[in-house]
This record gives sequence, structure tokens and C-alpha cells, in this order.
Amino acid sequence: MRAWLKRSLSVAGAVLAASTLTLAACDKGGAPAHLEKARSALYNKHPQEALSEYKMALDALDKDESKEAPLYRARALRGAADVYYLELHDFARAVEVYRELIKLCPEAPETLDGRLNLADLLERQFHDLRGAIAELTAALARNPPQSAELAYRVSKLYFELGDYQQCELEAANLAKHYETSAYVDDALLLRGQALAMMDDRKTDAMKSFEELTQRFPDSDLRPHALFEEGKLLADTGEPEKAIEVWVEALKKHPEPQVVQTVISRVRKQLRRSEPAAVGDAAKAFDRDVPGANVGPFRAPPKTSLEAVGGSSEEQAREARMGSEGPSGNAAPPSRE
Repeated sequence: MRAWLKRSLSVAGAVLAASTLTLAACDKGGAPAHLEKARSALYNKHPQEALSEYKMALDALDKDESKEAPLYRARALRGAADVYYLELHDFARAVEVYRELIKLCPEAPETLDGRLNLADLLERQFHDLRGAIAELTAALARNPPQSAELAYRVSKLYFELGDYQQCELEAANLAKHYETSAYVDDALLLRGQALAMMDDRKTDAMKSFEELTQRFPDSDLRPHALFEEGKLLADTGEPEKAIEVWVEALKKHPEPQVVQTVISRVRKQLRRSEPAAVGDAAKAFDRDVPGANVGPFRAPPKTSLEAVGGSSEEQAREARMGSEGPSGNAAPPSRE
């Protein structure tokens, strides 16, 4: 008896299994019958009873060399593993049975889904990201219909591992080989983020974000790509362009407050780092300044009397005097 099933059977279940083992072994239809009973037990929400039926199906198949035996064995193992995983939440035993399924029935249709469930378990319950990558990669080798999704999951796992170079390679391959897939924009965003984490690949990261925004103008990921593009611009010394890009991202970004906070911070940095009379560029990116003669951007006085608040008549008189020399003639040209 398999160790993982022996541990799971209750005393009552063990007695039931022993009483029916002989009949199941002698009956060629024993395995299919037990599989059907297992499905019925699951429908009625009796997972332990279903597990017992799967065990009896496997025992009936131990010496069965018929063509159908591998199919029934795969179904029984997959069913038992799913019960452990989804019904009993015994994740360690689920891993054990999924691995037995993969070992004994590597080519069975049930094995593909078993690998995917095993990858989920390894990632989410055991934090074994490399183990999950191995199972997803093996599943991809079977060329399943959901290959683009699996390739994206592999790329994402490499990003979580901090292996940005491999993440970028996997995402680039996805965008190339599954160019009609709905995951291409996801791959471009992930590729750009991975490249941005590498010191010498900032320009390539920018290109990846720009490709996403241009190829997929209606994508939900476009505002995220614009936000990341703006961060790169700010980091490379182009804060004005960064603000332009962030303002565009604000139109559809799901978290506008985050974008607004970054814009506000960069504007404050511009105020501190640039001189007061910075011209139109500073005014264009500082919405808090309504006009040229307000705040730090007040225009300098044209005359000395204007500087001290003289009347318009006095200012005009000073201007006429400044245009004439001591004898009332025009001022001589400068020697310089």
C-alpha cells in the first residue's frame, strides 16, 4: 500500500478497503467503478471516502497490464492528489502524489494539469520558486494551449527571484513567439521593469515601455508603462519630460494619487534646484504659479523709481533724462 494513502485512511476506511480488495483485483472493471464512486463521493462532499476509492482503484491496477491501465492509474493519482490539495489542504501529501503521477504517467493528459497544480503548490505554499519554474517549464515542453500564460508565469517567477537577466530573456521570447497573445503587453511591461533593474540597460527599458504604449494604446497596462517611463526620465536627469509623461499616465492610472505624489515631489525639486527667473520652462511645470509677476517669478523693475514705488509721471521723467546726456543731447555710445 502506498505510504501517502496508508497515512490518510481512517480505521473504518482501511477495513472497507480490505473487504473490497479481492473483488476489485479480480474484476477488470474494478478501477473504473472505483473512479466513478470517487467522483460521486466528491460530489456529495465526502473527500475521505473519495480518497479511499482512489486507493482501491490503484490497488486494482497494480498488476493490470491492459492498454487502459495507464489511463486509469493517471486519473486515480490525479484525483487523489487533487483531494489532498483542494479538499483536505494537506499540501505536503498533495506534492507527494503529484510527483508520483509525474513519475509513473509522464505522458498522460492528467499529468499536465498535475504539473500546473504542483507548480502552484511549490510557489504559494512552499515558496520554492525554482521548483515551480521547473514544473512550468516541463509543462511548456508539451506545448499546451495556455503556453503564453505559462511563459509569462515563468518570467514573473524569475523577476521575484531577482534574476532580472533571465526574466528579461523569458519575457522577450514570449513577446516574440506569442505575438498574438493577450500576454504580450504584460511581457513588455515586465521586460521593461527587469531591464530597469539593471544599471546598464536603462535605455532598453525605456524602449520596452515605449513599445507597449505604442503597440497597445488601449491596454490597461499603458498607464503603468508611462509611469515607469517617467521614473526613468526623472532618474536620468529629465524631470520636465518625466512630468509630461506622468500627466499623460494620470488619465487612466488606477492609482492617480501615487502619480500625483511623484509629480508634486519632482516639482518641488525643480523649485529648489532652479533659479527664480528660469523662463517659460519652469512656469509650464509649476501649476502653482499663475503669472510671471507673482511669487518668485516676479519680473525685475525697469527703472529705479519703479523699484521704490515712484509715480508713472516720475518714471517717465526719469526715462527721458536717461536717454539724454548732460546737455540734453542723446547719450554717447558706449566705448565697450
